Amino acid sequence: MTVSRRSALAGLLAAGSVAPARAADWRPSRTMNWIVPYPPGGSNDTFARPIAAHVGEQFGQAVVVDNRGGAGGTLGGMIVARARPDGCTLLVANTAQTFAPVVYAEQGFDLLRDFAPISAIAKVPVSLVVNPAKLDVKDFAGFLAAARKAPGSINIGSSGLGTMPHLAIELLQQKAGIVLTHVPYRGGGPALQDLLSGQLDATFQPLSTVASYVQSGRLRALAVASLTREAVLPNVPTFAEAGLPDFDVSTWYGLFAPKATPVAALDALHDAVQKALAAADVKHIWQEQGARIELQSRQAFADFVVHEVERWSAIARKTGLPME
Repeated sequence: MTVSRRSALAGLLAAGSVAPARAADWRPSRTMNWIVPYPPGGSNDTFARPIAAHVGEQFGQAVVVDNRGGAGGTLGGMIVARARPDGCTLLVANTAQTFAPVVYAEQGFDLLRDFAPISAIAKVPVSLVVNPAKLDVKDFAGFLAAARKAPGSINIGSSGLGTMPHLAIELLQQKAGIVLTHVPYRGGGPALQDLLSGQLDATFQPLSTVASYVQSGRLRALAVASLTREAVLPNVPTFAEAGLPDFDVSTWYGLFAPKATPVAALDALHDAVQKALAAADVKHIWQEQGARIELQSRQAFADFVVHEVERWSAIARKTGLPME
């Protein structure tokens, strides 16, 4: 990265030269527009819409969740980066935006340079799952043994080149010292279908997505990439428990504003999102999706974003990205 961790954090939390104001004094002056940089129906929608409804109620102002898919999620990002910085046009970003500048050299925005962080919304860890009829390994140790015995023999699918599951595969190979054969798909759904049909040996998927298949025996979950076990399948170990420490891989979702948005607006929006995350209906939806809720300060989220940009950008470069 060309910026230091400290300067990036300072930039993320800056709001331009505005007079001091309290978060309690700020209210949106018009309908709020939350840009989801992907087509309708995806996980960004799943997590954005319940939060948007609660935030709208708190402010007494309508919140429109606007899907602006295109160019790998970069089109929506550009719209928000260039929007009026008044707290009314926000970006619902996810982990992919942390390494997007490496994948898409012409994307036109940078998460650290052009945005101010507001709050995390959800965090969904991925799990390594195999088709036991295709790859008969009982646990992660068996998976590693099979990969080391015949390098490149295990076909592992992802949702596409330059996606989060793709980088999870690269990180797994780097940390475990193994060689796998990466098979990119146009989305996680097709990869899962080929895993179920026996065309693939393995893939990374959210544990909640594959829980029913694991419970029925059609798939086997070897490990989950979180620091603690997941309630949906409590018998599945973490990667650390399975023998690979520091393998914390999650798709997270967060809310961002244009960089020059006043601090009072950022703080008020942060407080509103935190209250929304504590709502009973939101907790229920998140549990169904296998998502974690992390209540934290805006500064803590900013620190997390800088760490994630540094981490995933480095992994993307090692993978041989950018893409053409």
